[in-house]
Amino acid sequence: MPKPFLGAHPVYFDRYINLVEEDDLPAAFKNQLPIISTLLNSISEEKSMHAYAPGKWTIKELLLHITDTERIFAFRSLCFARGEKQSIPGFDEDTYTANSNANARGWADLVNEFLLVRQTTEILFGSLTTEALLNEGTANNNPATALSFGFTAVGHVYHHKKILEERYL
Repeated sequence: MPKPFLGAHPVYFDRYINLVEEDDLPAAFKNQLPIISTLLNSISEEKSMHAYAPGKWTIKELLLHITDTERIFAFRSLCFARGEKQSIPGFDEDTYTANSNANARGWADLVNEFLLVRQTTEILFGSLTTEALLNEGTANNNPATALSFGFTAVGHVYHHKKILEERYL
């Protein structure tokens, strides 16, 4: 399935979707997995508690934010694919992170959780028909398609990978 066209998602998501080189969503998921797995597995438990400035998230909190967001994007996609007509609410990433308890968890556990969530995201998108992927809905008061959240999920990970490499490591 090719990248979503402009207007099939909030303009804000372009910053993520444009980071995805592939025009095919399954290929984008497949190609990203070894890149992100290698990076996450190179981070030690000690390093995972690092925040690059006062008041910024730790690496643990950053990864759990990525995981939470992946879940939300997958949920939105599922809703749209199944024809949901109700508007899906937005979420406040800072509130989610403040209530995540990420820093009390082990790094390996957080990495494993993300990789499992990603696996289920891939399975979800692999199960959807072209018609279902193109279904539209509203999330956070913005129209989008189920497909747009798949590419946004991949791009969101690349966005935070860059931040991780530039500011944390």
